[in-house]
Amino acid sequence: MALYNNHSGKSAAKYTRNAVIIIVLVLFAMATLFPIYFMIISSFGDPVEAASMSYSLFPGKITFESYKFFFEYSKYSLRWLGNSTLVATAVMVSNVFFASLAGYAFSKLRFRGRNALFTLLLVAMMIPYQVTQVPLYILIVNIFEIQNTYSALILPGLVTVYNIFLAKQFMGSIPTEILECAKIEGCNQFQIYFRIVLPLSKTVLAVMAILTFMDSWNTFFWPFLVTNTMDMQTIQVGLKNFRFANTTYFAPMMAGATISALPMFILFFSLQKYFLKGVTVGAVKG
Repeated sequence: MALYNNHSGKSAAKYTRNAVIIIVLVLFAMATLFPIYFMIISSFGDPVEAASMSYSLFPGKITFESYKFFFEYSKYSLRWLGNSTLVATAVMVSNVFFASLAGYAFSKLRFRGRNALFTLLLVAMMIPYQVTQVPLYILIVNIFEIQNTYSALILPGLVTVYNIFLAKQFMGSIPTEILECAKIEGCNQFQIYFRIVLPLSKTVLAVMAILTFMDSWNTFFWPFLVTNTMDMQTIQVGLKNFRFANTTYFAPMMAGATISALPMFILFFSLQKYFLKGVTVGAVKG
């Protein structure tokens, strides 16, 4: 009887602990999802000034007028979406190509100063993003004089140190014997890279592409700095045009934010398994 009571007490304590954990996780999930829910619900409101809106968690009516207002208010709405797509795609492709090349070189090639150069890259990765914006802005505007162009939006993000680090860590796990066999068969370094390393690195390349596209799509500060006309703005910067000195068209702004977030929702839910792999892919021993 004592043994049975002891077992029952442990089971009750386990169930209680699990219930508490589940409740805490649900509360965290609700806190995380609430801004997204509020953004979507608010986007179905009437396109009136922010001061005239009636904010509610459960709106009395659902209308698509704010979405219509978003596209009709500015003739650049579709242009903003196109700019974001072009910039994010170009940055994603360049990062996958150049970061994988650098990762292959750092992981499998032997050259003088390799460790010192990689250490320097890791140190650069620790520098906050905001610190580099002023010198980068001076470089783009005053030296290269390419402000308000696609080049100004794309060039600073051609490759990131984090992606190089990610590629290097993953490619370091590829057995060297496979590459040695390819050399014996007469393959040069580029043939080894394209025919062997890239096919074996599909997972890390997919993770890299997804994270890079999302980061570039959601970037606001840099496009805001280097664009000065509405036709060159990205969607994230274009949304600020719905806010004026004395008022804000809140519902149309939320409609635009929902539209801009839609590609991220699709990307996440369709390729969720790659995000889960991306949590541990950088921890592969190289």
